[in-house]
Amino acid sequence: MISYIRGILSEASEDGIVVETGGIGYEIRVPVTVLERLPALGSEIKVHTYLQVREDGIGLFGFLGKGELAVFRQLLGVGGIGPKGALGVLSALRPDDLRLAVISGDAKAIAKAPGIGIKTAQRIILDLKDKVSMDDILPAEAFGDGEKAAAAAPGVSQAGREAIEALTALGYSPMEAAKAVGRVEISGDMTAEDVLKQSLKFLI
Repeated sequence: MISYIRGILSEASEDGIVVETGGIGYEIRVPVTVLERLPALGSEIKVHTYLQVREDGIGLFGFLGKGELAVFRQLLGVGGIGPKGALGVLSALRPDDLRLAVISGDAKAIAKAPGIGIKTAQRIILDLKDKVSMDDILPAEAFGDGEKAAAAAPGVSQAGREAIEALTALGYSPMEAAKAVGRVEISGDMTAEDVLKQSLKFLI
């Protein structure tokens, strides 16, 4: 198993990237969302990888963060979704956007991925709905590191969730509401009403 590869980014194309390390160039398939964030050619890069071994060949798939790789693995757990399909989903949707689509049941957003139809998108939602939560999208990191973040996170998440519920009650879609709340810098003393007011600024 290859957990990650650290080396020099020597090539990048629509099909993926090549990372050279130890005199070997590793061809790695990556989603479009990774291609958009690559450093300059010749720069050092660390790619978290998933190795697929099949009778007809070996494939290496990569991501810049462990979180992206974790979502990729979750997609592989969905019936009928292979590495190519999972890569397509993560090319059309960033991990947080995919989580929002799953939480809000937005099959149309997922079906925008190449090779993914409505039925497959609905299967993704059904299989992943218990594996993702709004806390994954409104993380404690918004508060900074350390004990302060750990102590404040529950209140922040609760205020964020209540604000999202209020926005959906006003007619906004769950995805619109969650994205707006996600843009608010939530402090520990903010109430759901405070978060709601600031969220509305991103929607008007």
